[in-house]
This record gives sequence, structure tokens and C-alpha cells, in this order.
Amino acid sequence: MDDVIIVKNLTKKFGNLIAVNNISFSVKKGEIFGFLGPNGAGKTTTINILSTLLKKTSGEAFINGFDVSKEKDSVRKNIGIVFQEPALDNRLTGRENLYFHARIYGLTKEESKKKIDELLKLVELENKADKLVMYYSGGMKRRLEIARGLIHDPKVLFLDEPTLGLDAQTRRHIWDYIKKLNKEKKISILLTTHYMEEADFLCERVAIIDLGKIVAIGKTKNLKDKIGGDTIDLTVRGKNVVNFIKEVKKLKKVKKIIKNGKGKIKLIVGKGEEMLPKIMKIADKNNCDILSINLKKPSLEDVFLHYTGKNIREESVDLKKEFMKRRMKMRRH
Repeated sequence: MDDVIIVKNLTKKFGNLIAVNNISFSVKKGEIFGFLGPNGAGKTTTINILSTLLKKTSGEAFINGFDVSKEKDSVRKNIGIVFQEPALDNRLTGRENLYFHARIYGLTKEESKKKIDELLKLVELENKADKLVMYYSGGMKRRLEIARGLIHDPKVLFLDEPTLGLDAQTRRHIWDYIKKLNKEKKISILLTTHYMEEADFLCERVAIIDLGKIVAIGKTKNLKDKIGGDTIDLTVRGKNVVNFIKEVKKLKKVKKIIKNGKGKIKLIVGKGEEMLPKIMKIADKNNCDILSINLKKPSLEDVFLHYTGKNIREESVDLKKEFMKRRMKMRRH
């Protein structure tokens, strides 16, 4: 079996509120798969069902061949999880936290010591291992959480918003650790996030979830290509701007031209980096001056906007309002 996670028509309802709405997807062995959407979209609910912490309303889900509803113990042996909220004891050292979890999973003292030393080295905390966790930085705690999730050699690691609340520099460090982990351990990772740049950096395939439904799924590159191509914004001046635009329109990879007035032009093109020198050449031929030119590749934020009609920040606010509205309605009944 190539798929280590299989989800079919999964639904979760809380009263009249449908948190997860008939979703289906799979994750391959050794893959980092991104589950993207704003806070409240259904990402954590899905993780909780897959990790046996929450019962599904309907549908099917399997981890490494085990049914999450019928074979919970087997599922738990095959997964590690890093929650949004810290699950560390601040009054213990990093090493003691890992030892506690190792013994819970049934590792012997000798096995625990060997595994803990290996993981502390992997997340670069060997020099901080005997320091109380209360004195760890946010990034150090996240790295220790990741090590904790790996203590029993799981086949699947769930990372639920792993960089939430961290500064940009620390977030990038965590990304590097996740990449390193995936490469060295060959472990399958299901990552939930509302940071589109995080998924762009880490994941080859993603699913975008909006109001409990998966609205798009596939390789990040393919999803970006589907929304139209690269964007070139330029400002051009000269007597022959009209002729310049006509010639640019004839280029094979130009899909759309939008004139914004005062010489400002937006081009939707394929392979923008190849188009730039051709556009410059046409401008020179027509004695036009290009005052500014900017190439923008489509991002996952653009993909989200394309499929939902909103950017992820707007959607996050709207979802919160919708959730509160539905919850108040449920209370009245």
C-alpha cells in the first residue's frame, strides 16, 4: 500500500454545525502533505478524528491500514502528534519530558536513553536537554514537541499548526527541521496550517479546506498553474505604446492583458521569466521606455483566493463570526 493515510467521505457534526463535510484525501508514504485553511475551517477536527481523539459522524479513515474507529490502539502505535497547544511539563527538563513519554509507549530504560539521545541530536537540543522546559524559547519547545512525537518511531506524524505564534525567523528554523526530519526518517507528515508560505515551502501536495469542505487538492505547482499563470506588472512610456501592446499580445504565452491607464499594464503569461527579455526587446523596437517591471509567480494564497473568493485572513474572521452565530443558534434550541 502506497497510501499511509486514507480518508473517504469523512463527516463530523456538532449538533447542527458541520465541522467536516464529506471530505476525501490520501497521504503517501514519506510525503509531507499540507492541509490548508483558516482557523475554524475543520483542520484540527480532522486531525483529532485521525488520531482517535474524536469520533467521526460518518465516513471512513485508515492509518497505515488500520481503521481509526475500530482499531484505535493500532492507530495510536502508528502515529505521533504535535498539538497546537503545548503538551510539555514545564517543571521537567527536556530529557525528562522525553523519558516520560518513552516509558508511556513501553520503551525500556536502555531503549529510551538511546532514542532520546538520537532525537535530541536530530532537533539540536542536546546541549539544552537538562534545562527546565519553562526556560525554553517558543522555538525550542516546538522542537522538543516534535522529538516527543517521534519517540516511538511512528509511521505518521501529525503537525497541527506547528509554527503558530512563532516569529518569522523561528518559524523558518522549524520548517528546516521538518524537512530534515522527513528526509532522514522517511516519515509521512500531515501538516495543518493557515500560513500559505509554510505549505509552499514544505509540501508537494496540499488540500485546501474551506468551511469544512475540501475545495481544491493536488500538487502545489499544478494548483498554481490552474489559476492562470505568472503576472507581469509594468509601466511603459513612449509614442508607440499602442503598437507595443499589439506586439506583446501576439506573443504565444501571453494569456491576458489588462490596461490600467497611465501606461500601467498587467500581463497574465506562461513562464514569466522567459517572457521578460521578449517584452524588453519589443519595447526597445518601439522606442518605449519601461519605467518599472515586476514578475510575480502565483502563490498558494492566490490559489485560496481563486477557489474561495476571499483571502485567508478575511476568511478566518468570517469563519469565527459564522461559528459564533451557529453556536448561539444551537443554544436557543
